[in-house]
Amino acid sequence: MSTNKVQNTHNVAVLRDLHSSLVEIVGVMNRPQRDESMIRAAGISLDRALFPLLVLVERLGPIGVVELADRVGRDYTTVSRQIAKMEAQGLVDRTESAADRRVRVAVITKAGKAMTDRIDEARKKIGQAIFSKWEQQDLIDLARLMRRFAEDIKDDPTPQ
Repeated sequence: MSTNKVQNTHNVAVLRDLHSSLVEIVGVMNRPQRDESMIRAAGISLDRALFPLLVLVERLGPIGVVELADRVGRDYTTVSRQIAKMEAQGLVDRTESAADRRVRVAVITKAGKAMTDRIDEARKKIGQAIFSKWEQQDLIDLARLMRRFAEDIKDDPTPQ
């Protein structure tokens, strides 16, 4: 048996294990109870459906509704209504895109940023509890490798 076949068999098993881990992580991250728990831990009042949108506007903004809808797997008309709710609450503003004046983009407001800061603080405490038994270097390695994976998957040329 060639070494190449052993390597390919090993890689298939590693990729399957990686995929299984990612499915588990995504499943946990997408649980509505997780968002509700984070909202409670942050001590904020926010509709659970708006939670991921607010965080993404803060992290990625200015961002258009179509891109935002694509990132959360929702219809853009639904996301547009949800952005309007956040705008009415003073959490985001909608402005013209610098790149295309026909497009309106969502940007975080001072009140929205204060809310995401509280979310970040709650996330930090949850993360510290999850990783409390990890060696520091393991956490550093995980962060580095996850960033690398995120960049590579984002740039994946595989057709949609």
